Amino acid sequence: MSTTIWVIIVLAACALVGGVIGGIVHARRTRGELAPGAEPAQIQAPPKTPAEPTAAPERPAEAAEPAAEPPAPALEVPEAPATRMVRLRRRLAGSNNHLARALAELLSADRIDEDVWDDFETTLITSDLGVAPATELVEKLRSELAIEGISEPARARQLLRTELVGLVDPNLDRGLNLDHAEGRPAVIMMVGVNGTGKTTTVGKLGRMLVAQGRSVLFGAADTFRAAAAEQLGTWGERVGVRTVRGDEGADPASVAFNAVDEGIATGADVVLVDTAGRLHTKVGLMDELGKVKRVIEKKAPVNEVLLVLDATTGQNGLAQARIFAEVVDVTGIVLTKLDGSAKGGIVVQVQRELGVPVKFIGLGEGADDLAPFDPEGFVDGLLGE
Repeated sequence: MSTTIWVIIVLAACALVGGVIGGIVHARRTRGELAPGAEPAQIQAPPKTPAEPTAAPERPAEAAEPAAEPPAPALEVPEAPATRMVRLRRRLAGSNNHLARALAELLSADRIDEDVWDDFETTLITSDLGVAPATELVEKLRSELAIEGISEPARARQLLRTELVGLVDPNLDRGLNLDHAEGRPAVIMMVGVNGTGKTTTVGKLGRMLVAQGRSVLFGAADTFRAAAAEQLGTWGERVGVRTVRGDEGADPASVAFNAVDEGIATGADVVLVDTAGRLHTKVGLMDELGKVKRVIEKKAPVNEVLLVLDATTGQNGLAQARIFAEVVDVTGIVLTKLDGSAKGGIVVQVQRELGVPVKFIGLGEGADDLAPFDPEGFVDGLLGE
């Protein structure tokens, strides 16, 4: 095929292709898809209009519910004072009681000679009865047994009980003085050396007064021991008693003053003031205790100063008692940690030494293990009855 023919074929093909393209462009312009002068390569899809966000349907406003307050903790109901000594007497009688055992040995002896009496007197002395009271008791028993010719154990036990009750002295006034003028509370101070259980005793005595229907306020005047105010506050919260406290290291007299002042403002029946434990040999600390009492008396009289003694300290406890009595005029004794194992006789000694009665005894760690002292019930417990 000649060159001329090939040129004609190529030109014809180009014309055909150009016609096809031109038809397409014309058709698009007619439909408005291509602007005049625009090249086919510049054709763009029309921009999409963004969709309007669909608003969430409004929820009807709900009434706001008030936040529920946590329920107040239920207050404990302390045991009534009248039933405490009965329970504590059973505990005393069930303990390892030297005095009851010594009596049993005395009455079971085939022949009561000097050695038997000496052993019995030694038991009385080691029970912290004291040398003079022990000797006095043994002489009375020997005389009565000889005169009446008593050999029956039950009668001899009754005789011993009578003599012991006489030594404990049932005629002492052991009531708690809660008399107070209108508009002023009765004020009770708790004093003693370190570790005798003063703060715990304040809490337990507060429970007892609440059980009697009295309104009580605690004064945490032990500002030297960091945990004392918290401990007393915990005791109070359990029975609905408020605790007035100060900063750690604050002046104890000012805390005691504020407690009595608040007791007046709130119409409390009784304000119980806890004081810091102090060695009776520390003159400065003992003088401070006297200051606390004097400052309290600027607001209201102090009805009672109760000395808390650890019954297991024996003669050392008596030495403590003498000094405290000289500084703050002790009106009553609280014996803690008292069980029947060996130390029951300290009741007699401390009363004779100070001339003031034992008013309360503690026989355990329970919240209600503090009871008004009952001489006959106590002696029955010592004798294992």
